Amino acid sequence: MNLIINNSSMTPIYEQIVSQMKEKIISGQLKPDTMLPSVRTLSKDLRISALTVKKAYDAMEQEGYIVTVHGKGSFVANINPNLAIEEKQKEVEKIFEQGIRLGKECGMSMDDIRDLFEVVLNEF
Repeated sequence: MNLIINNSSMTPIYEQIVSQMKEKIISGQLKPDTMLPSVRTLSKDLRISALTVKKAYDAMEQEGYIVTVHGKGSFVANINPNLAIEEKQKEVEKIFEQGIRLGKECGMSMDDIRDLFEVVLNEF
């Protein structure tokens, strides 16, 4: 499993694992029913605690991205395509919120932010 862990990031390691694996699932790099590395194997490969990997797997299972079968392992779930679209929409919303916050911090009015959004939007 090709995951990149940034130890100097403010994002917890388990969240880094979750976001990267979810992206691989949503993009189709990880197909439904694909067996994931065991908790021990992934923790050894990433040189992190098995508890951290377990926490990531538990979070992904709770969100419906993976299914764990005791004694057999964890597998990519057959996710609803609408779930993938919703995840991307949440990401866009988060980026918009960051942009609006940054605009307000540098003294832009809401009209200035809307105008700038329209300018950028019209470039596409």
